Amino acid sequence: MPPDGPLDLNQELDRLTERLPRPFDSWMKTLNDAPASRRVPAGVGLIAGGIFSFLPVLGIWMLPLGVVLLAKDIPPLRKPSARMLAWARSKLPARKSQG
Repeated sequence: MPPDGPLDLNQELDRLTERLPRPFDSWMKTLNDAPASRRVPAGVGLIAGGIFSFLPVLGIWMLPLGVVLLAKDIPPLRKPSARMLAWARSKLPARKSQG
C-alpha cells in the first residue's frame, strides 16, 4: 500500500531502484540522471515498444517505464507515476545485500 503522505517522483524512483536487481539498478539510475534531451526520446521509444508488445523482444513492461521517464519532464504525469512507483515498490521484495 502506498504511503499516505505526499509522493515525490524522484524519491519513489530512488526507493524503487534500491529494490531492483543489480544490472537494472545502474541502468535505471543512468536513465533517471540523463538530461531531458535523452530521457524524452527514450520514454517515447519505450511507450512505442510497449504498444507493439505482440512482437518478439518487446513487452508490455515498456509502457510504464516509458511513462515514468516522461513524467520527469511532464508535470501532470508526476503524481500518478509516483503513485504507480510506490505501488510497484510495495510489491517487490527487498533486495538482499550481497556481502
